[in-house]
Amino acid sequence: MTGPLSTILGFGLFGVFCLAFTEKILPVPPSHAMLLFLGMTAAPTGPALAILLMVTTLASTAGCLVWYAVGRRIGFDRVDRLVERFGKYVFLRHATYRWLGQAYRRDHVRVSLLAQFIPTVRNYLPIAAGALGLPALPFAMATLLGATIWNAGFLLTGYLLRGSGQDSFTVGLRIIVIVVALETAFMLALRYGPAWRRRIRLALG
Repeated sequence: MTGPLSTILGFGLFGVFCLAFTEKILPVPPSHAMLLFLGMTAAPTGPALAILLMVTTLASTAGCLVWYAVGRRIGFDRVDRLVERFGKYVFLRHATYRWLGQAYRRDHVRVSLLAQFIPTVRNYLPIAAGALGLPALPFAMATLLGATIWNAGFLLTGYLLRGSGQDSFTVGLRIIVIVVALETAFMLALRYGPAWRRRIRLALG
């Protein structure tokens, strides 16, 4: 992975922007791995880290807006059919997409913010936002805030690992494993939490 990333980073901030933008369109490599790597290799100073955060956040938001525009263009019914047919190939279950669409209708600003912290959803839920015709400005602002928090956490971690004297690869890998585990637990809680709560209430009478 480091070979292609290093080549892209040879283009400077433009390369960083393209990398973060592409990750939003197709999550390869995963954002946490990419951001940790950038923090460890592309931010020699604090000001450089701040610039890196700004560039990656703008790129992430721009990628989300592209998917938002796609959803707005093709409409809810066609998006729903596409997710039903192809969602499994990008780890987006149709039932999960439907559930998140309902949540979007109830509180689109909060869901847009929280979507930045959920695996796969952070990449493809903007399609639902556009397909539902949600207001673009609140969506963009909530996405920008969520992307800022997400990107800052991993960039700063990578930056701190750079001068820690520890094996950066090993520590970074452990962090990624922990984050993936937490993301998976969070996604399962979102998906099955209501059913579990109903069962507990029934069991308790």
